[in-house]
Amino acid sequence: MTSNFHDVLPETETLQLRRYSPLLESSFVPGNSATVSDEWQAVPDIWRSSAERYGDRVALVDPYHNPASKMTYKELEQSILNFSEGLRAIGIKPDEKIALFADNSCRWLVADQGIMTMGAINVVRGSRSSSEELLQIYNHSESVALVVDNPELFNRIVETFHLKASMRCVILLWGEKSSLADEGMDGISVFDYNDIVDMGQKCRKVMLDSHDAKQHYTYEAISLDDIATLVYTSGTTGNPKGVMLTHRNLLHQIKNLWDVVPAKVGDKFLSMLPPWHAYERACEYFIFTFGVEQAYTTIRNLKEDLRQYQPDYLISVPLVYETLYSGIQKQISASSNARKLIVLAFIKVSLVYMKLKRIYEGTYLTRSEAQPPHFVSALDWLFARTAAAILWPIHMLAKKLVYSKVQSAIGIWKAGISGGGSLPSHVDLFFEAIGITVQNGYGLTECSPVIAARRPTCNVLGSVGHPIRHTEFRIVDMETGDVLPPGSRGIVEVKGPQVMKGYYKNSSATQQVLHEEGWFSTGDIGWIAPHHSIGRSRRCGGVIVLDGRAKDTIVLSTGENVEPTVLEEAAMRSSLIQQIVVIGQDQRRLGAIIVPNEEEVLSAARKLSVADSSTADFSNETLKNLIYSEVRKWTSECPFQIGPILIVNEPFTIDNGLMTPTMKVRRDKVAGYYNKEIENLFK
Repeated sequence: MTSNFHDVLPETETLQLRRYSPLLESSFVPGNSATVSDEWQAVPDIWRSSAERYGDRVALVDPYHNPASKMTYKELEQSILNFSEGLRAIGIKPDEKIALFADNSCRWLVADQGIMTMGAINVVRGSRSSSEELLQIYNHSESVALVVDNPELFNRIVETFHLKASMRCVILLWGEKSSLADEGMDGISVFDYNDIVDMGQKCRKVMLDSHDAKQHYTYEAISLDDIATLVYTSGTTGNPKGVMLTHRNLLHQIKNLWDVVPAKVGDKFLSMLPPWHAYERACEYFIFTFGVEQAYTTIRNLKEDLRQYQPDYLISVPLVYETLYSGIQKQISASSNARKLIVLAFIKVSLVYMKLKRIYEGTYLTRSEAQPPHFVSALDWLFARTAAAILWPIHMLAKKLVYSKVQSAIGIWKAGISGGGSLPSHVDLFFEAIGITVQNGYGLTECSPVIAARRPTCNVLGSVGHPIRHTEFRIVDMETGDVLPPGSRGIVEVKGPQVMKGYYKNSSATQQVLHEEGWFSTGDIGWIAPHHSIGRSRRCGGVIVLDGRAKDTIVLSTGENVEPTVLEEAAMRSSLIQQIVVIGQDQRRLGAIIVPNEEEVLSAARKLSVADSSTADFSNETLKNLIYSEVRKWTSECPFQIGPILIVNEPFTIDNGLMTPTMKVRRDKVAGYYNKEIENLFK
């Protein structure tokens, strides 16, 4: 095992290349102090600025790992520098790829930034991916070393990696080296997190104390256009592609997200998303430049941590907000009949009140290019303002008696930021009604990822907000590629400094989505809201509205195009439905695969007296009828209706391969998994 600093000093006169983060590591470069700029040139440069401004403030709290950790900004900066130097000490070179297969923790952040600091490129993925997928990513990226979360993950993948992957060394973030399997480890050096940090600390001391030690290197600063990381897409269809993100891409996010999340020193954030997810990652980098305190949590502990930690912000995916919504609805349903009626009446009033408020404030979304006449607009404003004034006392009473208790239970005092998927409209409207701000955003891994988001000052429901700074949007015709006017529906294209360099070793895939002029085709269907100077939509001009994915569109044998997400979001409003995938490609009508919520179904069956109160048994036909009636009820206002349904008991999960690691349903996998059943369904 390499652990001595002198092992890395060259015995000959040949100078080694030392690539460095310009601001963060300026003290290690001979004669560099006079020319150092405060401008960030590489992502790790942010840690020098944050350590200087917020040094002794707590940066992060990680209570669920052993040992539990709490780090100040100064400690975080030093840990990153030590980890980076430790990597140099074990022979990692600039531009080499290091696979970082781990989940959310403070050590993930240190490893991620340590790899970037010394000019290597990290290749990131989480522990819930299959061994085969991790092997494919490792080999495709040409990684030379593996940083792994814990012995359990390593022991799960080592058999797949044995003889199929070339590993120079393995670094264990958590757990004991003695717990690692020995199979196939001949000639592979193994280090734990503390080995690397301690080694790096000793090497840094030698470098700082000895002028001679610095003379063994030739120095090269990381540049803005150097690749910082490879992020492999979740792969809802096909194999993941390696997205090359540069320091410029990520720094754009760090510098331009404050309009969306106006973080202040001391604000509390709760982190639970996979850190390799570009959305979580960019947001973490950004918030740490403002002196916030971040606590790590897990799905299992989220409810308790929301109550105990009382975060100002929660940055998460729609599924989390849907879960919170379902939990609140469940509590309401469990109340006494009188209390339930009062609460539901309050919510109905608040929903109407907030709709009226959006009308008179000019944030009521419309697709029509035609602007209303001044007289009609004035009457509309007057009616909305008057009606809202009548409902306001009831809304405020509800806030005091009901909504304040909900907020106290979950925190999120400033805003919940939703991204990484479509936020169902009923969830969006509900949180607005009870006074919890949820801001929906839009991004893709290929765009680092954020390209649009709703602002605190202009939170237009039904949209994903305005483009963030230095970002352009256009809508093009799906067939001709012609640019369409506002209000017209087509493929969303985006242009800006956050757009990726390309897909790693996949120029053909890059050319399919990235045009010469710099426009990136998102593959999403949407439209841009028209600009109105008066009326209920006067503040909506320029917001982006998404209608689904082009590749998700179902084409019926009648030639009609159907966006399945519209139906799925409507059906998911039923408490009896846990998951749903609408199907029907090349069929005369639509169908659906549905995973029922067993507990809610049983409760409903007992209320309807179709199931015995002392047993959980009832016929499949009864179950199907219950679910089908719910589907018809909640999708009745949709332009298309669902015909035959297939009830399945096994949920779509990451573990069975039917969901991506970012919790999106893999439609193609679900359809393939139930192929025979689907054929019978449409016979």
